[in-house]
Amino acid sequence: MEIKINGQLADITVDSEKTVGEILAGLDQWIANSGHRLSGLAINGETVSTGTLEAAFARNIDTVKILDIVTCSLPELSVQSLSQISSDIDQYEGLNFFEKQGFIEIWNASPQALFIAEQIPDLFTICGRFFSGDFSLDFLRTIIAERMRELEDPAGELGILESLVSDVCVRLEDLPLDIQTGKDSRAAETIQIFSSIAEKVFRIYNVLKTEGFDMGTIRIGEAGLSDYIIEFNSVVKDLLAAYQQRDTVLVGDLAEYELSPRLRAFCTALSQAVGDKTWALQA
Repeated sequence: MEIKINGQLADITVDSEKTVGEILAGLDQWIANSGHRLSGLAINGETVSTGTLEAAFARNIDTVKILDIVTCSLPELSVQSLSQISSDIDQYEGLNFFEKQGFIEIWNASPQALFIAEQIPDLFTICGRFFSGDFSLDFLRTIIAERMRELEDPAGELGILESLVSDVCVRLEDLPLDIQTGKDSRAAETIQIFSSIAEKVFRIYNVLKTEGFDMGTIRIGEAGLSDYIIEFNSVVKDLLAAYQQRDTVLVGDLAEYELSPRLRAFCTALSQAVGDKTWALQA
């Protein structure tokens, strides 16, 4: 029996496996570790449909000459799921009031919703709230479009962040003065903007990592990138705790001397990973 993965003959030896399902079970962890998921299957040139999947898994390998396995990367599957959610929004808008009441229950069981719930849980929560009528569907469309850009063009989205990061770093440095002078709304807005930008940077990092960019060799100062991220997250937690306790001295030190330069350096490292060296390392 020949086993092909994405059209390429795979060097796989069948040992004790008796069925197609057992072979796929053995390959499942390897496929997952490579950042992919099973997306299609063909036996002897015939595509296996969803309705015949159970029978295909139970099929004895003695009856199989060629097993074609198709996989997709997580970013590819994410884009497909987000595209389907865009269609779901259009469908939802065309429903009457009573039909909308039952939409969310059906949608939660859909393949795209299950995938998003597993891989992008924050977006799954957002979608659920929007489909429940909490927010504007146009705003949901904006979020979906942004997430798709991050998946399809992470380097481009990283470039867009350059001016936003510079602006929020200035605001971080002004944060203690805002708190001291009673500008609570501006201080809260700064924290919110910083959180949104930091989350976006981490999303782009995860996309780049999944797509095979070599992050293991990147160093920021004395730290490797993975250690740097751990330290970054620790400082963020310290800042939020200090902000809630209105410790303006600690907030100022963390914002100006820790978070601002760390955010710039992190974005610089990601830009270098994709060959874009336009970021300045100094604040």
